[in-house]
Amino acid sequence: MNRNAIWRDPSAVPQEGIDRMNSFWGDDSWREAAYTEHPQTDLFGASQIIKQGNDAIVQAFRDRLKNVAGFKYVPEPLPMRNSINAVVYYLFFASQKPVADKIIKDLFTKYQ
Repeated sequence: MNRNAIWRDPSAVPQEGIDRMNSFWGDDSWREAAYTEHPQTDLFGASQIIKQGNDAIVQAFRDRLKNVAGFKYVPEPLPMRNSINAVVYYLFFASQKPVADKIIKDLFTKYQ
């Protein structure tokens, strides 16, 4: 998701990336999760739009799975790391069943 549409400069994102993100997220509310106004203005009083950190976007997606998609159980996602320990993506799980939640929490704990 991040690579497709959530760039540092939102005006430079190609339309196909925006369309893909809208499709994946379900609407364009991902922009509110991905970008915020910089707390300081520039010398001319204009504010800048800045990209949120990955943690904020991950939490917004988790909240969306719970509150919009209606999944009862959405544990913290598992960060998947490459050989130099950088997070490449997050593995999410969502379910309506408590037994599935228990199983996945055990697995996520084991690999975290």
